[in-house]
Amino acid sequence: MSQETTQPVETEQVLEFSLGEETYCVSIEYVTEIVDMGELTPIPNSPPHVEGVIDLRGNTTSIIDPKVGLGVEGELGDRIVIFDSTIFEDDRSVGWAVDSVEEVSDISAEDVDDSPVDRDHIRGLIKRDSEFVVWINPETVSNEFGGEEDLAVPEGQ
Repeated sequence: MSQETTQPVETEQVLEFSLGEETYCVSIEYVTEIVDMGELTPIPNSPPHVEGVIDLRGNTTSIIDPKVGLGVEGELGDRIVIFDSTIFEDDRSVGWAVDSVEEVSDISAEDVDDSPVDRDHIRGLIKRDSEFVVWINPETVSNEFGGEEDLAVPEGQ
């Protein structure tokens, strides 16, 4: 008599957020917090995706608009997803302006399809009812937006 043992399905938690009419997600391990858009200080001559900086409890945090790099239309979002600064080579504090934060979800590998577009920053697609959630890799997305040097805050700012 054989007993079948079922292996627990490994899942990963993702933070889902909206940009325009689309839903995206990132692995929750990269996210340190979510804040409302505060007073944004523009940085002259910065790339189009760099909206400026905010003071987040004494830390200068670069705010980027992921809509620019992802080709999504719309105004700058009013929520900011703050990423763990250790994912960037120079430990910069970076936040993405998003339209809304939806939820934290548990995703298993079998829920994720390959992206039809070969881009390093797209980890995969998650099918939800009749829609897709695009899983973004924040470690590589800055390179496709123009590189981490574009996130640099000039000395003295």
